[in-house]
Amino acid sequence: MDPEQELERGRAAYANRAWSDAFEALAAADRALPLSADDLELLARSAYMLGLDEEYVDGLERAHSAHLARGGVRPAVLCAFWIGHSMMFRGQLAPALGWFARGNRLLEPDTSDCAERGYLLIPVLLEHSSRGEFEAACATATEAAEIGERFGDADLAAIGVMEKGHALVRQGKTEEGLRLVDETMAAVSAGVLSPIVAGIVYCNTIAFCRDVYEVRRAREWTAALTRWCEAQPEMVAHNGLCLVHRAELMTIGGTWDAALEELRRVGERYRRGVLNQRALGHAAYREGEVHRLQGAFREAETAYKEAARFGREPQPGLALLRLAQGKNEAAAAAIRRVLDETVPPLRRAALLPALVEIALALGDLEGARAASRELGEIAARQGSEQLEATAAHSRGAVALANGDAGGAVSSLRSAWRIWEELGAPYESARTRVLLGLACAALGDEDTKTVELEAARDAFAGLGATPDVARVDALSGRGSPDMHGLSPREIDVLRLVAAGKSNRDIAAELVISERTVARHVQNIFAKLRLSSRAAASVFAAEHGLL
Repeated sequence: MDPEQELERGRAAYANRAWSDAFEALAAADRALPLSADDLELLARSAYMLGLDEEYVDGLERAHSAHLARGGVRPAVLCAFWIGHSMMFRGQLAPALGWFARGNRLLEPDTSDCAERGYLLIPVLLEHSSRGEFEAACATATEAAEIGERFGDADLAAIGVMEKGHALVRQGKTEEGLRLVDETMAAVSAGVLSPIVAGIVYCNTIAFCRDVYEVRRAREWTAALTRWCEAQPEMVAHNGLCLVHRAELMTIGGTWDAALEELRRVGERYRRGVLNQRALGHAAYREGEVHRLQGAFREAETAYKEAARFGREPQPGLALLRLAQGKNEAAAAAIRRVLDETVPPLRRAALLPALVEIALALGDLEGARAASRELGEIAARQGSEQLEATAAHSRGAVALANGDAGGAVSSLRSAWRIWEELGAPYESARTRVLLGLACAALGDEDTKTVELEAARDAFAGLGATPDVARVDALSGRGSPDMHGLSPREIDVLRLVAAGKSNRDIAAELVISERTVARHVQNIFAKLRLSSRAAASVFAAEHGLL
């Protein structure tokens, strides 16, 4: 095709967000004729959306030079900012700072106000945030947003408002900050932002909602992010994080098999680009969490180690795994070590519930009480439903261990109501177990039975094998011999014995065929069988039908 035709095809594909076609056509045109600075930026942005970080930076560097060659200082400064931004997020701090400095130097002779000065404030506000200087970060973000609004730069205004909202929440001004977060997300959903900035705002805001325990907002914006990703099937850059966010919410919502499917897709399909490299660590950690809750401890250990390999701290999951394995001292050492290294209150809030649980297992009532008290103080400042429920659960567990069954019931009822409203069946069931024990301590055996049976049913439906076994032990009844199979594997075995195909089983259990195949392989391995017929005979002979 003629280079000019390729160029037009590339521009049209970019406008339609057909990123592979845009990159292919623009790259072909670039090989045949010198592209303008503007077209080099289109080539670079297409590369970014495909997760091609090196090609992205190379295209921006060439666009930067081309802008300067024709006297376009301000667009060259903007290219310098985005080059530095990319390098900063890839851990290349010195080159990133060099590009930011170049941008500032190029603007020095021009004393007039411009949007580019606002972009060069972004590294400053990020530095303030990383140091915990949230008031300074808020002031800098406010200035950046005002510059963006003054010059009609929607991207800059959105980033400024988003970062201002984050800073306000971290100062404890939760309601005010979240209103700004919602305002930013409304702008991105309206389609007024450039593709790169839209992706950044989506992913940053959803991760932020997770970090500040705003489950409802995280669900709403993850659904919006999913629609945005699905409208760009060729995009690679933000899909990995999107899948992780979805899997996190699926885990909270109790659809664990579906969460595992999403997490495995991250490693299989989305490995290119710095954002996806980060997503791999988060995906591995979340996979470890699901395996731990299902009682697949070997798989959980492997996943946590994989998370650490990608730079994701494997705590508190790994400490809770050690607790489940009966290695209480190792669990305590791990959780205390990471808490000693963690200063920001909201990050400590993610670790303190594990310390409460581990300390109680060790009989360290004072340590559990101190951790629960700190967690409650953070929750009171933050005003998050999820954090409030977590703190109430820990407070109830400590009260029960201290012999205050009445106080425990009050806290646990409060936690249970919130977990139910948030649609978090596993957390709800854990709380009901403690409620049952507290009621028994008050002499109410009937309510204990009701609560434990409800919790057991929930755990069995989720496939939370260790929790089912614990409830059975607390109920004073032995569970039937499951021959090492999980409740979900028993379900699959019964359907195999009924002559169902993997496709039929998947439809009946509302899981994927791939998940069914994995369960069948696990059944064969655990029972040392080699065929579906042998599995059917085993199920009949051992009363598993």
